[in-house]
This record gives sequence, C-alpha cells and structure tokens, in this order.
Amino acid sequence: MRTEDVLAAIATGLWRWDNAGGTVTLDAEAARLLGLPGEPGPSSSYPENAVRARIHPVDWNEINGVVSLAIAEGTVAEGRLRVVDTEGRVVRTVRSRSKPVALDGGFEMIGMLQEVAEPAEGTAAKSPITGDWRRSREAFLLDAGRALAEARSTAEVLRVAASLSMPGFSPDGLAVFGAAGERLTIIGHHGHQSAGGDPFSDMRLDTDHPAAEVVRTGRAVYLPSPDDYARRYPTSWPLAQKLGRRSWAYLPLIVAGRTMGAWMAAYRHQVVFTPDERSVLTTVARMLAQALTRAGVAETERELSEGLQRSMMPVIGPAIPGTAVAARYVPTGGGLQVGGDWYDMIPLPSGRIALVIGDVQGHDVRAAGLMGQLRIALRAYASEGHRPDAVLSRASRFLHGITEASGSSDSGSRFATCLYLEYDPANGCAEIARAGHPEPAVRMADGTVIIRPTEGGLPLGIDPDSDYPTTRLELAPGETMMICTDGLLETGGHDLDTGWARLREVLERHPSTGSLEELADSLVSAVHGPVSHYTVGPLADRREDDVALVLLSREGEPGPAEEAPRRTVMTIAQAEPERIAVARQTVRELLHDWADPEQVDAAVLMVSEMVTNVLVHTDGNALLTAQIATATPAPRVLRVEVADASDELPHKRRPGELASSGRGLVLMEMLADAWGVDPRGEGKCIWFELHESERKG
Repeated sequence: MRTEDVLAAIATGLWRWDNAGGTVTLDAEAARLLGLPGEPGPSSSYPENAVRARIHPVDWNEINGVVSLAIAEGTVAEGRLRVVDTEGRVVRTVRSRSKPVALDGGFEMIGMLQEVAEPAEGTAAKSPITGDWRRSREAFLLDAGRALAEARSTAEVLRVAASLSMPGFSPDGLAVFGAAGERLTIIGHHGHQSAGGDPFSDMRLDTDHPAAEVVRTGRAVYLPSPDDYARRYPTSWPLAQKLGRRSWAYLPLIVAGRTMGAWMAAYRHQVVFTPDERSVLTTVARMLAQALTRAGVAETERELSEGLQRSMMPVIGPAIPGTAVAARYVPTGGGLQVGGDWYDMIPLPSGRIALVIGDVQGHDVRAAGLMGQLRIALRAYASEGHRPDAVLSRASRFLHGITEASGSSDSGSRFATCLYLEYDPANGCAEIARAGHPEPAVRMADGTVIIRPTEGGLPLGIDPDSDYPTTRLELAPGETMMICTDGLLETGGHDLDTGWARLREVLERHPSTGSLEELADSLVSAVHGPVSHYTVGPLADRREDDVALVLLSREGEPGPAEEAPRRTVMTIAQAEPERIAVARQTVRELLHDWADPEQVDAAVLMVSEMVTNVLVHTDGNALLTAQIATATPAPRVLRVEVADASDELPHKRRPGELASSGRGLVLMEMLADAWGVDPRGEGKCIWFELHESERKG
C-alpha cells in the first residue's frame, strides 16, 4: 500500500510553505482540503496569495504567530485553520502540524494538513482560541508592556513581573535567573523558594537544571507535568518536587541575540502549554528581558554619574578656625547628575584658604569632563602658591589649550566663568579675581545685603593672554559672603537683576542666629523648591541650569557697645566709566534702611559727582569707600571717601547758568553735613558726611 493512499484514506495531505519564495506546494489531498484545483502529478505549486485567500484571515494571522514562536523555540508549529470558499463561508476546519525552519528573508515549513470533524449540532466548537481569550490576551500584553516600560530599576521590573496576571493560566511562582560568566543566579523571585534556601540559587551553567539548559541553548523549556520534569531533569527533580508545583515554563531572556538569563513560571495546576499560551509567555519574556536591560543600563548610568559627582564635587573641608563654610550643588533636570558647575576649597601653603567656584559652558558630558580637568588644574596652580590673578591667567591658558587641541568646533567654543577667592581666616581679608563670573554678595551682621563690586576679566579659555585684576575686601565678624553660579540667579525665567532681588529677600529674612547650612538650603529652595513656582521671572523662557553655591561666614560678635559696621569699598577704573552706575547702586543698597529718602538721593548724587570728577580730571582710578558710623545712641553717620592718585586739589567755582561742569563742590556744600579734601602721601581724598535725620525705630 502506498503512503499516498494511506494519507488520502485518513483525509491527510502534505504541504510545503516557502515563505521566502512566496509559494506553497500541495499534494492532491492538501489541495482538496484547501479548496484549490489539483493538477496532475504528486504535487502542485501555488502562489502564497492563492492559499491565503482560502484561509480565514484571523487564523492566517494566528498561524504566522505560531510559526514565529516555533522557530524561536525550535519546536513544531501546530494549529487549526478554517477553510473558506470564494464567498468567505467556512467550509471545513483543518489541523496543521509542521516543522518550520528559518531562512534568509522568511522561513520554510514542511508538514501535514488533516481535516477535523465538525462538532455535533448544539455543542460548542473545541477551539484553542476564542475571541474573548484573544481580547483578554491582547489587553494583558498591553498592560504588561506599559507597566514594564515604566519600571526604572531592577527591583521595579521584578515587582511588576510578580504582579502579572495572565489570562486563564496565571502562574503562582516566578523566578528570574541572571547569567554572569559561567554561573547562573536567582536575581528575583515571587512565590518561589527563597534564594538563601535554594541550592540552585547559584549554579554552574552545566548543571542539570531547566534554567541552565535554557541559558545554554537559548530555547524555552516547557514541562507540562511532574513526570516530564522528573524524566528530563532527574538530578534537580527531588528538590523541585518539594515545592508542590504541577507545571513549569522556563523561557530565555534574550536581548540583541544574547541570552542574559531565564524566566521561570510555575503552576500549582497542570498546564498543557498550547501554542497560544506559549506565545503569551514568550512575549512576556521578551518584554521582561528588554525591561531588565533598560533598568540595568539606567542603574549603571546613575551609579557612574553619582560616582563622577562624588569625585568631582568634594565635600567642603577641613574646618577653618573662626570661619564657617557651607556649599550646595544642584544639577539641572536634564538627566545627568553632574554638569559644568563646580566648587572647591583648597588649603594654601601660606595657611590661607582658596575658595573656587565656576561654570563650564553647557551641562552635558563634555562640560562635565572639561570641568573635571579645569578643577584639577586650578587646584594645582593654587597649591603652587600663585596669587589669584596668576591662578586664573594660567587656568585660562590651560582651558584654551585643551579646547583648541581637541579640534572640534563644539569643543573649541567652550569657555568657563570662574571666581577665585583667597581668604585669610586670621583677619577676614579676601582677595578676589573674577573671570566673567557673577560678583559676590555680602550679608552684613545687621542683615543688610549688598553686592560687592569686584574687578574681573574675560571668561577662561577665550583669550589665553587675559589679565585678571584682583579686588581686596574684608569680612567683619558676623558677615557672610555668598558666591554662586548664574544658575542660582537666572533659573525660573529671571535675569541677573531680578535673580539678585529674589535671593536678597532670602538673605535678609534669615535670622542672625540661624545656621549657615539652613541658609544654604533656603537659597536653593527659593530656586528649586515649591516657592520658586510663585517667583517666576520676567523672561518668557524659564531657563534651567546647574546651581553651585558657596557661603563663607566670619564668626564672632561685635562689642556690646557697638552696632555691626556697615562698609563697602570699590574701585572705578578709567576704562570702566559704566561702573559709576554700580557705585550709585551700591551706596543706595548700603542705605536701604536710612530714614530720609531725600538724604539717600543726595548721597547717591554726591557719589556720582565725586567719582565722575576723578575720571574726568585725572588719569588714575577712583577708590570709593562708604561706611556708616556705628556709634550709639547718637544718630548714624554716613561717611563716603573717594581717593585718587592726583595731587591737584579741587577748586570751588561759581558756574554760570549754561556751564556743564563746576557744580560738584557746590552740591556737596549744599547737601552734606560736612565735607572736605585731605591731601595724602600719594594723591588726595575728598569726603563728605551725612547725619541721619531720624533713626528708624
């Protein structure tokens, strides 16, 4: 008896589906089952579209998924297909059982087709797939994919995996195995033996265990019954038997062609593992592998970023006698935990302390790398004992050199702002050099906050031959200096002016008995805390930037019979006449609580006249000193001095109505309570005093 006759007698046909070539070869019985005309000979070749037209569209899509699953697992593809006529009516149901093989551009599948008897009238068709089951499966996979995509850590991924409720066959025991080298470990479990009590929580890949085989071969292992487990894995079966499970599925966790581990789903009831159930498990395993990989990469990046931040942003220390220091660093919300801003405290050979704060352009990985290099260079130059101006000059040449050497247009455009402060704890004297950085602010002992004008040069890295003049100032006991990057000022749509106003309120409200750490937290909260949403600046663009902040406070209290002094000093150079406006604003800030506003306007007017006369009638710079006398209970006295290097004394004149100058001394005689000109060894000093008309109560 021929094989063809036997197959025809049991209504079974043979077919060969060449997906890559787009053809399907059928024998006579298979062609009959599919309702296609047969041709003489043992087999006939048909276009794939012709065969597809004879199969119900839902079943055609389903068989494609079953074939893909079988190729991935190296198993047989099995399913039921409803055959339709040219009008789309179902004429019969056939069962397909084939072995698919992957080819370039598709697959090839060889197997059989067999007619399935129709169910008796009044009974439901026995189909492995129903519409309700399919809809439940699709909804489950969508929910599982969404939950796994939102997980940001390995622990979250494992927690989501443990909460999955699969439609109709939810496992009650889950375990995730991770492969590292030649060993396999349990990295997470739920309803399974704890890692500490399971001898297979850490095993070699050659162990007789289904998870080890899955990782070795990259193919899933399904164990529908305890007998299957005991037969295939006799060594590990005695331990698995104690857990009371009836069925197991072990699936590979594959990402980019690499098996990174295995996933186990165990059941207390017996599961057949139909092609549809295997399809769900395989899809979940793929999503789980992707989620674990994303979480691992994110955790590695976080660890690397935090490590970089710890190494690049040192803790302020050691303690400085008689001085308190607090610092904060807040990266921008772009994802990186380290950017271009930095601060540093450097012990100097002279016994002084150097405080450095800076900002490399940008807040990406390149900015962080340049920041690290520049910070090391500044520390090296400072440790050699160079003065502040020399340290910044050398740092500018260094940054210009490394950005030019990189050769890229992006790197070559990078620059950095920086403020370098050399502080003597013994007397509170500080020498400051600035490279395009915001000026420092000082909170005096009585709560008055002023910006300390300091000379400066170009940002580092722009011109290798830039000069950086220094400014000397002195912190009195109880005074606090704030230096920061522009992120603290401009974040939230603010410019420099409105940003200073926002921070000034925080500095002035802070109690004199409060700690420096609390003040640092308050300043950062004003920018990044809830209150920042109510203090949006005038700019439409809410700029976000890294924030670096350093506070330096000289400890000590004024004598009991005195109030804390209030004093400011600044230099106005011949080449910087625009700083006259800064001088006026500084004096106005110094007199923020003066009783008589008209006296404040008079003081600002006289300061403007005195400084302008120096710049117009001499060849040197003007040195402005303004101080409020602290004697009590007498009214406060403002004394302002403007010194220059010229020996020529001013002369009082009587200008006419149309004269454009000559009124400076006349104004001082009218507005000041006292004034005068004092010759000095080199140059002269012109001064005036104002007595507060009414002391604020």
